[in-house]
Amino acid sequence: MSDIKKREHLELEVSPVDKWKQFQEKNGKKYGIALSVILIVVLGYFGYKQYILEPKEKQASEAMFRAEDYYRIDSIRLALNGDAVNAGFVKIINRYSGTHAANLAAFYAGSCYLKLGDFNNAVKYLKDFKTSAVQVQAKSYGLLGDAYSELNKKDEAVAEYKKAGTYFDQDEVLSSEYLFRAGYLYESMGKNDDAIAMYTLIKNKYPASPRGFDIDRYLARLGVVK
Repeated sequence: MSDIKKREHLELEVSPVDKWKQFQEKNGKKYGIALSVILIVVLGYFGYKQYILEPKEKQASEAMFRAEDYYRIDSIRLALNGDAVNAGFVKIINRYSGTHAANLAAFYAGSCYLKLGDFNNAVKYLKDFKTSAVQVQAKSYGLLGDAYSELNKKDEAVAEYKKAGTYFDQDEVLSSEYLFRAGYLYESMGKNDDAIAMYTLIKNKYPASPRGFDIDRYLARLGVVK
């Protein structure tokens, strides 16, 4: 019997159970280590979520309550920096990084800095803010456009205004307002065709909005309507 046939004959004599035992003996340690690593990662994630992230999220939400109160009554500096007892938006962002509350605090902080005339910080915080709430995100783009406009960064401002004007187009007032600001800024840049495109979009899509009622005046001065 040739060597090849002998080997084939021996392999046929080995049962599936024996093959599994051989596999386990050869690879069991390696797969055991891999399984242990996976279990450690999974358990670590759930432990982190339950004992660190969730309590941190709760603390951040509680801290936001007073800061939002100050914001609502237009006590901008107290909302931003806090008082002797309560944290303001900036401290909430730093102390509770990674939480939903800290993300929302970035929106508020950007808005506060915009009101205080600190446009660089307004840009810094508004750029960091992201949300699935489309109306709030659209508003954030608009505020960012305002901050860039104040810094005379017109290209960046126009880009943000256009995002704000089209991100949630069901909101006629908000969308038409930011499209108008984009058009008005285009005019100041001498880009009349782009300005006309913005004004025409308002005229066609949002004729009943506050900006829509008056848009023909802006189109007229650009020679589009009489």
